Amino acid sequence: MLSAIILAAGESRRMGEIKQLLPLGENTVLEQVIDNFLNSKVDEIILVLGYRADEIIQKVSRPIKIAVNPEFKQGLSSSLKCGLRQVSPKAEAILIALGDQPFIKKEVINALIETHNKSNLGITVPVYKGKEEIIGHPVIFDIKYKAELARLKGDVGGRQVIRKHPDEVLKVEIDSDSVIRDIDTKSDYQIYLRS
Repeated sequence: MLSAIILAAGESRRMGEIKQLLPLGENTVLEQVIDNFLNSKVDEIILVLGYRADEIIQKVSRPIKIAVNPEFKQGLSSSLKCGLRQVSPKAEAILIALGDQPFIKKEVINALIETHNKSNLGITVPVYKGKEEIIGHPVIFDIKYKAELARLKGDVGGRQVIRKHPDEVLKVEIDSDSVIRDIDTKSDYQIYLRS
């Protein structure tokens, strides 16, 4: 079983408005992210919200678990911990995704899951065009890293764990820059709309 944690608790400071709720086709940015994972081979989805969570919950209606992080201002690690607490006890792996990457297709997600399942390594990361120094998302961690992820502090995510276990990392070449692009600013959003 694989549990996906979608981190979407941030304040969107650089955007100047709630980027999770920006329109994208018939959906919002966040709804598109969730739908991509709902259509993939993940077994459960845990959405972590924080800033203006009530407003986002009202507009995002999907069959998923929702965890609200009241301490989201303490950084990314606090949201990750909030999501980890909701992971099913049956989970064998945890996928960590970002709520502002709406163009990661289910085929990319499934390719990462299938490769991870066949691998003897504990961490699977996507890379784009051989740029191995740039680790994309989503990242899959074997369940044995759950406690280590839960001990992270401050505005850091899973990269710290990845750096600590270089021999356990499988880098998967993905033929899409969607794994390294996110929506942080209005110009990012306009580029996404045009594409």
